[in-house]
Amino acid sequence: MAGTTRTAHGDGGGAGLVPRAFVGIGGRGPEDVVADDRGRVLTGVEDGRILRLEGLAEPEPGRARVETIADTGGRPLGLELLPDGDLLVCDAERGLLRVTTGDGTVRVLADEAGGERLRFCSNVVALSDGTVYFTVSTRRYPLDRWIGDIVEHTGTGRLLRLAPGEKEPEVVLDGLQFANGLAPSADESFLVVAETGTRRLLRHRLTGPRAGTAEPFVEDLPGSPDNMWRGPDGLIRVALAGPRIAALDLLHRARPAVRRAASRVAVRVPYRPLGFAGVVTVDDRGGIVHTAVDRHSRFRMVTSACVADGRLVLGSLWERGVAVCELPGAGD
Repeated sequence: MAGTTRTAHGDGGGAGLVPRAFVGIGGRGPEDVVADDRGRVLTGVEDGRILRLEGLAEPEPGRARVETIADTGGRPLGLELLPDGDLLVCDAERGLLRVTTGDGTVRVLADEAGGERLRFCSNVVALSDGTVYFTVSTRRYPLDRWIGDIVEHTGTGRLLRLAPGEKEPEVVLDGLQFANGLAPSADESFLVVAETGTRRLLRHRLTGPRAGTAEPFVEDLPGSPDNMWRGPDGLIRVALAGPRIAALDLLHRARPAVRRAASRVAVRVPYRPLGFAGVVTVDDRGGIVHTAVDRHSRFRMVTSACVADGRLVLGSLWERGVAVCELPGAGD
């Protein structure tokens, strides 16, 4: 229903994630995972490589084949497969890239906006007309100090648009609290934008009389939303990178000076994620189709989820591989 906001209270609407296997991939931090039409999964790791994983849905997914198809020379995060087989990559160090998966050629599409170097590009989608939208999580902190922005609550995240043939992106939304995952609606009339710092999803309208405006789409998620992936079934899988933390919610209501002081401490303390894994599935009306949460997970900091050959594949900024799970709701 247009103009409504859905709320994802607690963990209702589903069960926990059911892991089948952990698959080591020879690299740390497969932050985003996307599946192609052959059931292969692509991801980027900490050392700059783009990997293609094949065989994750087989009876023994631990024997999956891992192939390096490119190296961005930076730190790849969000990925988007294009119809011609190329790959758009948000690189936290180099900006928005296009990778030719056939020969590994890497081309920079944009590395600045408004005269400012792009820092911490996060996730990207391409529409059918060739328009590309992508997020910048924060203008203040680099990737290795991401927790500083979450604690300080800077509101410096952005949504940017790169029109076909243009060299520099334009800012279409500003002031976002750690802008992250993106997903288009089926008819491309709006984008769903994850705000990690507020535990909510926004709807940014692309068409109609309210084009260019944004409003809450799903609020009060049971964790912090990260990357999103729209599957062939028309549903959007939203990865939850961590649980709701009451103390953090309270800190976000404190004065800016208090938050800044807390962030200076946070970036100096070694970070270790909690044993939490979560994926929320939503539809184009903002309805919660399924919620799967594991509060005692051995696979930590789930930053992405996609479906490959009937299995749910999880990526993580923290882990050295991906997790293969039973698809939540498949037997409901």
